[in-house]
Amino acid sequence: MKSVEELAKRALELRKKGLNTKEIATELHLSTNTVEWLLTQGIEEEEAPKDVKIGWRSIGIFPYRISKIAEIMTDIILEEMEKREFDVDSIVGVLINGIPFATFIAEEMGVEMIIYRPHPQREEGAFSSNYAHIEGKKVVIVDDVLSTGETLRKAIEDIRKAGGEPVLAVVLVNKTPHDEIDGVPLRGLIRARLL
Repeated sequence: MKSVEELAKRALELRKKGLNTKEIATELHLSTNTVEWLLTQGIEEEEAPKDVKIGWRSIGIFPYRISKIAEIMTDIILEEMEKREFDVDSIVGVLINGIPFATFIAEEMGVEMIIYRPHPQREEGAFSSNYAHIEGKKVVIVDDVLSTGETLRKAIEDIRKAGGEPVLAVVLVNKTPHDEIDGVPLRGLIRARLL
């Protein structure tokens, strides 16, 4: 997407397909505030929220490229494990865009994989029963883009409620100034911020 007009049009198309604001934000790699503005205020009426659109399609269309980014994420995890002296039992991939990275990271590290599905309307997300269970595990949470931190905060809360221990969060792009979320260290391959 190259312009605000195109983003607004795409957001409206996704809304018509039945996606809610959070799902549209995930799809477009924007904050929910920006999506709400695109859907309700239009592009003429008031100034847009400060946000950075992140698109990583050139990585995502080829599994080989995803695997190479996952190798870098794995290297960062190993660096943090040594620096902070912790072990990892499982990698938690946040639905949907964190899963490809989590899959390659778990394979590279030889650990289990857990899939976390945030729920856009309900209080609690869910862990897929087709993958490893969370209870008693030290986990690294993996996602693609951190915008407001809302999804990651919810994942941390749900992991703790389910008896797991989040020891690190790794994202492809961190759009915030934060280096931790709810006491969990946060590493991003790229930090994108408005200055």
